[in-house]
Amino acid sequence: QVQLVESGGGLVQAGGSLRLSCAASGRTFSMTVMGWFRQAPGKEREFVAAIRWSGTTTYYGDSVKGRFTISKDNAKNTVYLQMNSLKPEDTAVYYCAAILGPYYSSSFYRTSAYDSWGQGTQVTVTS
Repeated sequence: QVQLVESGGGLVQAGGSLRLSCAASGRTFSMTVMGWFRQAPGKEREFVAAIRWSGTTTYYGDSVKGRFTISKDNAKNTVYLQMNSLKPEDTAVYYCAAILGPYYSSSFYRTSAYDSWGQGTQVTVTS
């Protein structure tokens, strides 16, 4: 099992930036993909970004392309989400998630593909 702990959320004005961190512990050797999702009140959990743990390939949801950047530090077992040009519609609870073991490359946009989840961190963007 892998435990994930997010940090870095907070309150920011529109146009501002935040960086989220997600620290993994436990059976981290089994991680193959790390992802970020978000969920706003009354909405479904939405894919934000993902990165392959071995390598540097990244993937983004359409709503954040060009504004958000996912990165990782394998030595620290940590994944980051740099969020720039934030908008009020980015307001949500942001969750870190991990796929453990094999995966299909078309699957990591779906919450069902992920095996471990963090507790979430709130991001609020004011206009």
